[in-house]
Amino acid sequence: MMHESADINHLMQAPKLDPDFPDAPMGWTREGARKIADEENLELTEVHWDVIRALQRYYVQHDDTAIMNLRDLHDALDERFHSLGGMKYLYTVLPGGPIAQSCRLAGLKAPYIATDLGFGSVA
Repeated sequence: MMHESADINHLMQAPKLDPDFPDAPMGWTREGARKIADEENLELTEVHWDVIRALQRYYVQHDDTAIMNLRDLHDALDERFHSLGGMKYLYTVLPGGPIAQSCRLAGLKAPYIATDLGFGSVA
């Protein structure tokens, strides 16, 4: 999968990266995430920003995968936030679904089944 960053012309026009979000996709901003959160009646806390960072890093580390594996992503988030209660806790801070809602906030495309309402998603 080719990133937008591979295009030198796009890189020359791209704004500076946010140092707190080194793995953010091109064009992603905190302001954009805040706007999405406002639209979804969500007040962003440091936990939300940590989830966003974790997702962005996960996607960068797995960018060679043609299709993002929902189970692997679920397990990675559960492990990363285990000390807070794992996925159970993340459902309390991301009521739109820890994967679907946090992917929207992080500027990432959620695995397709994470937003399939027939599969039980709340997104």
